[in-house]
This record gives sequence, C-alpha cells and structure tokens, in this order.
Amino acid sequence: MRIALLSDVHGNLPAFEAVLADVDDAEVEESWCLGDLVGYGAEPDGCVDLARERCDLCLAGNHDLVVTGEIDLGDFSSSAAAAAQWTRDNISAEALEFLSSLKPQADDRDIGLFHASPRDPVWEYVLSTWQADECMDLMKKRVGAVGHSHVALWFKRSGEGNVEGAPAEGGLEQDLTDGEWLLNPGAVGQPRDGDPRAAWLLLDTEGWSAEWRRVEYDIDRAAGAIEEAGLPGVLGQRLYTGQ
Repeated sequence: MRIALLSDVHGNLPAFEAVLADVDDAEVEESWCLGDLVGYGAEPDGCVDLARERCDLCLAGNHDLVVTGEIDLGDFSSSAAAAAQWTRDNISAEALEFLSSLKPQADDRDIGLFHASPRDPVWEYVLSTWQADECMDLMKKRVGAVGHSHVALWFKRSGEGNVEGAPAEGGLEQDLTDGEWLLNPGAVGQPRDGDPRAAWLLLDTEGWSAEWRRVEYDIDRAAGAIEEAGLPGVLGQRLYTGQ
C-alpha cells in the first residue's frame, strides 16, 4: 500500500492544502495523520474539516488533547497555551467532537503509529539514537512512525543491534526492507528543522520504502491569519524560518 504519513498540521490550512495536493499527485491509497491538527495556527476548523474528509486515520496530539480539555494548559509554554486557549474559544462544536474521538496511538496497521513515541505517545520527543533504541524495544511492529518533534528524521536498528539515525531532507529515499525503523515525516504546519516548506512522508508497505517530501506553500497567508486572530506574533514569524 502507498500511504501518505502526515503530522503536526497545527491549524495551518495553506500548508495542509499544499501537502494534500502533493499527496494527490503521488497517487497514494491512504493518508494517515499522526496528530496535532490544531494549535499555533489560526484555522483549526478548516484543518479538522479537511482531515475528516481526506485522512483515513487520525491520531490525537498533545495540542489536540489540550483543546479538548484532557491536558492542562499549564503544561504548555506561554505562546502555545495562548494558542490553545484561543482555539478552545474559537473551534466549532463539530471539530471539537472529532478531536475528542481521537487517540494518540494506533496498533492496528502495518506499522506502529504514535503521535510522540511508543513509550509516551503524547509527550516524548524522539531526537536521539538512544531514545529510538529504547522506543523500538516497545514497538510491536518492525516499522513505526512518530511526529511531535516537527523534525523529519529516520532511525534504523540493524540485526546486530546497532542504531543509526539522521535528519531527513526533502527528497531522501530509504529502503526499509531490512532492520527495524522509526520514522518521522516532519511537520505539515510548523517545521522546526530549518526548512520552512511543509513536510510529509510517502511510505510504501509493499516494497518497503520511504520518501520524505517537502512542499512550498503560502506562508504569508498562514502568518497573516495568525496576526489577524491576535495570536502571539512569534507563531507566524517562525513559519518563515522553519524554526
């Protein structure tokens, strides 16, 4: 199956639309979102509506869970908490109901799916080989995917137990046939790896390959919506630098 792996949309509708246009060109069979449809960005309803329409599976991220009230605002930084409170105040009842139905992990697919990590599906940022190694110990599947860090990454554990990993630039392809893997598609709506383009991952579970994709989108439109909503200015400014 050819699958689009998406994560961390964060209320950025222009980025989400651009990624889904690229997904259409790639002729995938299913699209899976690893969570955080809302938070930071100013168009939560549009992003949730689009996910309901286009994604075959959605997980809950920590920003989704704080909007539904399952996580306390005090667990977030000041700008993230301000965005979460704004989203609580402005999200539609239908979108909130959808977010409330989501869980932060899924084990019923060909690969393990987690918003953050196998050992903490809500909060852990997997950014090092030692973390990936410990997470792979807990995975029921040979290949897993995580989001949350907003950084496109790959980790591989060989049959000898050696773990390697690195950031995944746009256009990188990996053969997943051998070993155990933990993949991060990067963020659709707020990349933090120095590349401001929206990120997603094309996964082939028949030939077992992965290709990291990056897509240009209208950052001015996304940042302008944040400014118009009265959200912290840093949330729009950081979109231009991918940080």
